[in-house]
Amino acid sequence: MARTARKLCESNIYHVMLRAVNRQQIFLDEEDREFFLHILVQCREISQFSVYAYCLMGNHVHLLLQTGEEPLPQVMKRIGTRFVVWYNAKYSRTGHLFQDRYRSEPVQDNAYFLTVLRYILYNPVKAGICKAADQYPFSSARDYFNGGGITDTSFAEEMTGKQALLDFLKMPSDDACMDETPSRLNERDAKDIILETAGGKDMADCQRIIASHPDHYVPILRKSGLSIRQISRLTGLSIGIVRK
Repeated sequence: MARTARKLCESNIYHVMLRAVNRQQIFLDEEDREFFLHILVQCREISQFSVYAYCLMGNHVHLLLQTGEEPLPQVMKRIGTRFVVWYNAKYSRTGHLFQDRYRSEPVQDNAYFLTVLRYILYNPVKAGICKAADQYPFSSARDYFNGGGITDTSFAEEMTGKQALLDFLKMPSDDACMDETPSRLNERDAKDIILETAGGKDMADCQRIIASHPDHYVPILRKSGLSIRQISRLTGLSIGIVRK
């Protein structure tokens, strides 16, 4: 089956996730993480993209990038190829390290940009690695809170003002951005959950019920295992409303 072309966004800003094959560990020591950041900076100079956030977790990487003239697929290929060549040589291994395709979503407005930014920086906190985002050494959090680093922090700071941004980033959050794992629910099971949750006579009736009280029903559906995209597709709610 032919691959679906990635949708490019007008802002050229993307939330990108790289995950290792079979969910294995990517970064086995501190040197691995440091070299990935070295590659990121190196490719930034070549491809002329901006880095607004990054977080290097054990088996996956989150990036918030704004591309220039070079399209995102070419940018990600450059980053991935350079790192894997070095990584395979270091560990005397062959073959793929990352899953066949990175995952990405467009970031089209300021509100969602800030949501994604906080989501990325709080990955280590949610994973129980640290209690505060700026305690984790391999993310952009320290760049925002302490200055310096490889991150372009001015873009976000100009949206809200520096102090307002820091206050926002310190707020506890259960932000959900770009489902990290494919939903295990098939279409029939997802529809059954919607019918049971909303209590409608059919899917059209459930759509009307859920649309009238999304703040009540969406969290229930999320906790029941439906993905953001499933909820949006089956209820007719926009992605933005489902993410709230």
